[in-house]
Amino acid sequence: QVQLVESGGGLVQPGGSLRLSCAVSGSIFSIADKAWYRQAPGKQRELVAIINTAGRTSYADSVKGRFTISRDIGKWTLDLQMNSLKPEDTAVYYCNIKFGHDYWGQGTQVTVSS
Repeated sequence: QVQLVESGGGLVQPGGSLRLSCAVSGSIFSIADKAWYRQAPGKQRELVAIINTAGRTSYADSVKGRFTISRDIGKWTLDLQMNSLKPEDTAVYYCNIKFGHDYWGQGTQVTVSS
């Protein structure tokens, strides 16, 4: 059984930084593509960043140059470093594992506000 638990969300001022982390239990971590999504109020869930099994990354245009996705295969963790945060980054952020179907965490709230 695969379980994902996010942490690291919170309230931050515009221009600030946060680091999200996702702890994954289950043996598929190293053989699955991994991603972060977010969902703002009244909007659809959108892909923020993805990292494949070879370590290749891809980002939404809105976060390029500001966010960095990374994974630690030994620790089975997936991180999202978010810098230069903007109010429009406010959303619930979800960790995602793609292996046969999508596995999701419970989400962590990120609020960017002064």
